Amino acid sequence: MTNPVAMPDVQSRRDVRQLPIARVGVKSLRYPLSVVVGGKAQATVGTWTLDVALSAEQKGAHMSRLIAWLDALQTPLTAESLCSEIESMLQRLEAGGGRIEVSFPFFIRKAAPVSRIESLMEYDGRWVAQREGGATRITMQATVPVKSLCPCSKEVSDDGAHNQRSHIAMQVQLREPGRNAIDWVELVRFAEDNASSELWGLLKRPDEKWVTERAYANPKFVEDLIRDVALALDADARIGSYRVEVTNYESIHAHDAYAVLECAR
Repeated sequence: MTNPVAMPDVQSRRDVRQLPIARVGVKSLRYPLSVVVGGKAQATVGTWTLDVALSAEQKGAHMSRLIAWLDALQTPLTAESLCSEIESMLQRLEAGGGRIEVSFPFFIRKAAPVSRIESLMEYDGRWVAQREGGATRITMQATVPVKSLCPCSKEVSDDGAHNQRSHIAMQVQLREPGRNAIDWVELVRFAEDNASSELWGLLKRPDEKWVTERAYANPKFVEDLIRDVALALDADARIGSYRVEVTNYESIHAHDAYAVLECAR
């Protein structure tokens, strides 16, 4: 048996241009993962962005090691596990800082308001873990579809009011991700509890009546939606800085209405 030929490690060569790179890695990578929803692990598929900071002296990053780290990932992703996993990834690449971002669909089983018939509701989630200067920040984001009813339309009409589907995207930074995390079900409730009505995957006629009347009794502009969600986030001590964006997909206009509210703390 012949000895394998030693291959040159080009990435580890010294670079003379003296320009550090803030982020270098791979993106748009689809790979399976497991997340914890309602206290239970749920299998899904993620779209990953993995990168590290590259020093001015190093020519290139060992990007294959990013894939090797991802392939070896066995535990469900939580705020706590992300804190340790980003350190593991950085050790593989011998880097002092880096970032993990993954977007994925997740599902919550919900019972309809009257019939109590159960069905799955889909939401979009995103984890971001960033380590820099020896500190790790964990951010989670959920995009929640809800129903909103226009207060102005209700006020000026003799019968009925126009309503539409809205998307509430909440991006929150966790104060203590290793100890005081938020479940995805909890994050979704910040949006659903403050909408004209929440949505369900499967409704019977009594449920449809309930949703229609619930929204009519609880009209909200896009400005009302975003302020009410922000107040709920403000009241939770586990949440630090946050960003909320609400989009109303208007039913009587050819445009959408939207609002953005950010809080740094």
